[in-house]
Parts: sequence; structure tokens; C-alpha cells
Amino acid sequence: MSSCCGIPSRPGTESGGRRPDALPADAGSGAPAAVHDDVLLPAGRFRMGDHFGEGYPDDGEAPVHNAVVAAFRIDAATVTNVQFAAFVEATGYRTESEVYGSSAVFHLQVQAAPQDILGRVPAAPWWLSVRGADWAHPAGPLSSWEEIPDHPVVQVSWNDAEAYCRWAGRRLPTEAEWEYAARGGLEGKRFAWGDELYGPAGEPLCNIWQGDFPRINTAEDGFLATAPVRSFPPNGFGLYEVSGNVWEWCSDWFLPKYYRTAPAENPQGPTIGRGRVMRGGSFLCHDSYCNRYRVAARSSNGPDSASSNCGFRTAA
Repeated sequence: MSSCCGIPSRPGTESGGRRPDALPADAGSGAPAAVHDDVLLPAGRFRMGDHFGEGYPDDGEAPVHNAVVAAFRIDAATVTNVQFAAFVEATGYRTESEVYGSSAVFHLQVQAAPQDILGRVPAAPWWLSVRGADWAHPAGPLSSWEEIPDHPVVQVSWNDAEAYCRWAGRRLPTEAEWEYAARGGLEGKRFAWGDELYGPAGEPLCNIWQGDFPRINTAEDGFLATAPVRSFPPNGFGLYEVSGNVWEWCSDWFLPKYYRTAPAENPQGPTIGRGRVMRGGSFLCHDSYCNRYRVAARSSNGPDSASSNCGFRTAA
């Protein structure tokens, strides 16, 4: 993905695999303790893809094509820290960032002692590798999820999100389900609320970067980093923050050319790919680097990768 938004896969895992010991065999078993406030969406047909020709060619947002999804349920908001904490408490699960011992944190977020900053990502120096950064310490070991319980859980890999879903009796949405839900019933619009980024009075409608990326975020939307879920108005289906705030994992493998041959009925994505699909953009998106806060935008990362701007919502 474009360097402002994401980070490379973890060293040694470019193929998208994971360490054999990263996930306990019994992780995901047990009764769910977190209630999911979801919405039931009826079966529907929509035009999937970039209607404006604004996507990055390597992302494969074209061609626009028909997609049909069966009825399904999807979370109104992304999974929060308090929900993920209930999963960890019930199962003893250790995320991949905890297993690896470090994860990526945006440089203006870091809360860590100097000795815990292990280095910068060469191609994107605003990303720092921080020892002790994980879901419970999203900005580094001096931070805590308990300070932001209603924010999206971050520092979770695709594999971690899958483990949570197994425990909760849920699943990740397919990419087609995610876009159908994110559009909120609007056909061919740039965003979930229409074509203009800001509201009628100039008010921000999503949490993205304002200012000079990556040095100065003026935080006109009220947030330097993640915002609590439900901070911005919902779309027509009742979903919150489908643009900005955090990237969201989908179930699909990612291939840029997939739309050329994707089936219309309930597409599940390709059987192989270059990482897993991510949707929605994050608080780091800025049109000078990355306009992936549009509802058609797509990106990907390795299924074992994690960062301070990626979370997930579940479906059923």
C-alpha cells in the first residue's frame, strides 16, 4: 500500500505466512463475553468499484462491476479495546505483536522509552518499530488500552482478528459485503454520505489527517490518532466510521486483477493473493499521499502484520 497508510509485512514473512507458534491451537474456543451491536442488512445488488477513476492502478479498484450479496449481519462499529480485552481474558490469547515482541507505531503516537524504539521503516520513516507495542499497549509500553476503552482495538493482525471471530461466533466480512455495507444504500458515491469530503457547514465527517503529512496534524476533526467508535455520524445502514479512523481487515485474499473476473453472486475473493484485503482507510490518510478513505478504495497487508492504525469489525 502507499507508504503513509501501512507498513511492510513483518521481516521474514513476506509470503503472508505466520510463525507456527504464533497462535495457540485452542485460541478462539470458549463462550463470547462481548455483545456485538450489529445491523441486519438485506440481500442486495450494487455496483462495486471506483466510479470516479480515482483509485491507484495497483490497487485494482476497476472495473466497476455488479456484485450481489446475501443477507448478513455486520457490526455497527469496529471491535473496541474493551471487547478485545474480554476475549483475551476469556482465552489467554496472545496476539502476534506480543509473540514477536514489537510492532509498528506512527511516530507522533509513540509512548515508549528511547531504548524501546528499535528503528524506523526505511521507506516510510514515520513508522517506528517499538518494543512492547501490542493491542494492550497500542502506542508502546507506556500506553494502555484502559485509557481508551471505547477506541478501536489496533495492533491486531488478520490472524488475531480471525481468532477473535472464532471465539465470538462471528467472522470477518467479505470485501463485497464490506463495500455494500459501507455504501449505506447510496449508489456510486465517493463516500458513505455522498461525494463531498466535508459536511454542508464544513464539518469533518470522518477521522483522517489534516495538515502537513507526516509532520503536523492540525486535528481539525478532533483527533490526532484513533477516535472513539461512533464519533462521527453513521451511514444510511447505521454503520460508523467506514471512512478513516482505522483500516479494517476483510476475509478475502488480495489480488489487484480480481475484479476483472470476480463472480457477481456473493464473491468470496481469490483463493490466493498478496496479503489480505483491508478497507476504509485510517486516521493517517491524506489526499497528498493516500485517498483510500473512499468507500471503493482497497489495500492489503500480510495476515501477520499489525500496526497502530488497523483494526476490524465482524459479520455473521
